[in-house]
Amino acid sequence: MNAFNLIALVLTLAAVSSYVNHRFIKLPVSIGLMLIALVCSLLLILANHLGLQIAFAKEIVGGIKFDRTLMQGMLSFLLFAGALNVDVESLLKHKWTITIFTFFGVIASTVIIAVLGWLLFDCVGIRLPFVQCLLFGALISPTDPVAVLALLKELHAPRTLEIKIAGEALFNDGLAIVVFITVAGAASGHSQVDMASVGLLFFQEAIGGVCLGLVLGWVTYFLVKSIDQYQVEILLTLALVTGGYALANALNTSGPLATVTAGILIGNRGRRLAMSETTRQHLNMFWELIDEIMNAVLFMLIGVEVLDLSFENRYWLAIALALPIVLAARWVSVLIPALVLRTGRSTPHLVTIMTWGGLRGGISVALALSLADNPYRNFIVTITYAVVVFSILVQGLTTPMLLRRTLNSYRPQSCP
Repeated sequence: MNAFNLIALVLTLAAVSSYVNHRFIKLPVSIGLMLIALVCSLLLILANHLGLQIAFAKEIVGGIKFDRTLMQGMLSFLLFAGALNVDVESLLKHKWTITIFTFFGVIASTVIIAVLGWLLFDCVGIRLPFVQCLLFGALISPTDPVAVLALLKELHAPRTLEIKIAGEALFNDGLAIVVFITVAGAASGHSQVDMASVGLLFFQEAIGGVCLGLVLGWVTYFLVKSIDQYQVEILLTLALVTGGYALANALNTSGPLATVTAGILIGNRGRRLAMSETTRQHLNMFWELIDEIMNAVLFMLIGVEVLDLSFENRYWLAIALALPIVLAARWVSVLIPALVLRTGRSTPHLVTIMTWGGLRGGISVALALSLADNPYRNFIVTITYAVVVFSILVQGLTTPMLLRRTLNSYRPQSCP
């Protein structure tokens, strides 16, 4: 199937699923679409066990190449759309809190998951080398802010809570990818891992990505400021997202961090000082629509990706262990910086909300699928997918109740 037909099929399925969810199921859009796609995929698998051939469906899903579709296409749009709505003044006000949560959260979560996984997976007969456990820890650590941020806005959550969750979730994607690349290089034996090489990689990927985002964001800002034509200005932001992400990849810097940085700059200084009211309205509507479409497609693809997986009976016990391991690692990685920063005084229930509301999403699945072929790849992909599905369906559906209960007792105070 050619590229156009694949895009047409995916968009059609997303549109039909969105209608069914809105008309009958009435779940949050992202969760509803993934659930519909997952149920349809499981029915196809059941049909295959009953003797009906579903090779065509597996061929279509395999042709989509989820990891490339997300990491080299959709991710830049999703991150830019999210970054546009981040208030830079609030972000700077909580910069140290967000930075510590991001860095400690990713590193601590990666190590805790790796150690517990290495110890416990062996108890159920799956001997995973420690470096492979580190890979699993790195790829499952980034959280997806989309569903939780939408709920926070719907429930009128305090701004301090929203900005801490948004800031941490937007930046931990880029950092987790840097950690993943470092560990993947060590696992493949293609790169030497020492403090110097890790520091150089971090500088090149993370610092380089932020600097590139600032440069491209400022260039786009001055171009937008020099004209007043919303069609051209929106086209410039599209060029910033697609061209900037491609340039970051070519320069071996972090595309996600470059996109987030540029999005924050355009969403604040650009929108406030370089755009007319007409342009701001059209820009907001355009990127909100792009965000909704991309998320609809993303979560539907997560649902159908089960067709391309190979589950083995011995994996089920490991999955049952992986779920509490990931949640425990998230809890510890949030609790320690919260205690150090004493954020509980200014933001009650922050640890609870960030732990249970720290949903895993498409980035984890894409990173798992990008792993090189080895004897452990199928296991890592399978447990990653299981954790993501549990996170979106179980945590995603119960988070609204948790937020309502915790936000009732929320009393904002001055922040550290």
